[in-house]
Amino acid sequence: MIKFSVLIPTYNNFDYLKLALKSIEENSSYQHEIILHINDGSDGTLDYAKKNNIKHTHSISNIGLCSAINMASEKATTNYILYVHDDMYLCQNWDKILEDEIKKFENDLFYLSGTNCDPKILNTSYNTGYTPKNFNPKNFEKYCLDKKNNDLQGSHWAPHLISKRLWSIVGGFSEEFNPGDGSDPDFCMKLWNNDVRIFKSLDKFKVFHFGSTTTRKKNVIKNNGTKKFLLKYGFNPKFFRKYYLRGGANSVYDGPLTDPEKTLIHLLELFINKIKIFFYKLSF
Repeated sequence: MIKFSVLIPTYNNFDYLKLALKSIEENSSYQHEIILHINDGSDGTLDYAKKNNIKHTHSISNIGLCSAINMASEKATTNYILYVHDDMYLCQNWDKILEDEIKKFENDLFYLSGTNCDPKILNTSYNTGYTPKNFNPKNFEKYCLDKKNNDLQGSHWAPHLISKRLWSIVGGFSEEFNPGDGSDPDFCMKLWNNDVRIFKSLDKFKVFHFGSTTTRKKNVIKNNGTKKFLLKYGFNPKFFRKYYLRGGANSVYDGPLTDPEKTLIHLLELFINKIKIFFYKLSF
């Protein structure tokens, strides 16, 4: 039996958060450690966490997605960390799906993510609803049972799972990417630099993602994550996804990734990235 520390940052998103917590409570095979980071929490979130003895950290104001996750991670006591948005509903037996996958590997050099399900697409055939008040979990589970696709290559999105050991090695999320833009590819790049070559999206691990309601979407000034990533690594997130992760909607998982092949197009696009860096630095 493998248990997880489920990290959920939240910012006055109480109705969505309660549904996310309900999905973990009702759809898990085992009992897991749930840890919230509550930004503000004046909408009732903080009182709810205290009343129900839910592990949490708290900040009076919104400190950003990266700092929030890092604070919550300090309370994690299991060997695996699962990062989940507060506006996600996890499918039945999600943890057993992850456990079965973990047991396939000889070590912990992997990054596993779920399959985000778009409400607009699901509602055309399954009438799942668009808000916590009209969400229909039975219809969502019917969709999960009906819809079977391949696992995908090159995942870099939440919900994602890595070992706590890896989390500590890379230092969690890079807080210079607060409030969050660019933080996911940066996190994956740090994993890549620490020999992780398995970036796999599991089709069976489906989550209903309401979307546009997480901490980083709530009236915050967005950082230029693309620019920061470019200056940090020498190429932008798009280049990383294309040549390193080699992901995409039709990228079927076929095993561990290898270093990018240095083709003429690859070198040309890398050169274009270097030109952008030059002009960014020139503008300082």
